[in-house]
Amino acid sequence: MITFAIEPFSRVYDEMRPLLEKHYAEISTHKDHGVPLDPQVEAYRAREADGTLLMVIGRERGQIAAYFVCFIAPALHYRSCLTCSPDIFYVEPSRRGLEIGAQMFQFTERELRRRGVKRWAVGNKVQFEAAAGALFRAQGFAPVETIHEKWL
Repeated sequence: MITFAIEPFSRVYDEMRPLLEKHYAEISTHKDHGVPLDPQVEAYRAREADGTLLMVIGRERGQIAAYFVCFIAPALHYRSCLTCSPDIFYVEPSRRGLEIGAQMFQFTERELRRRGVKRWAVGNKVQFEAAAGALFRAQGFAPVETIHEKWL
């Protein structure tokens, strides 16, 4: 059984790092262009310090099995709209399809509501639309924008 909790970046980052490497290897388009995974740890620490970073961590028998990382702040164009902007989310591959993603999103939604968030955005890589899109729609999200990229 996986349990979810809010955990501080400063306490969980080193433990998360191997999963971040797996996540990068699985979905990043940056790796295809020789750009290594090199998080701006100091920026995450600053966001943790100012209260805008939210780290939802799912654990099974003490080990991280899933995470959802996001930023909570007033929207730049809509000051009165406290907004949750996505960073990354991940469910360990052997645990996918077992409702863990739904449980993580439900836990996250309760926390966002508790904090007074009005708008919550999520995103996924196009190649993972079938799985992630289905999860998002099942959690009540509606697609509103597609982001495209071009490498120069």
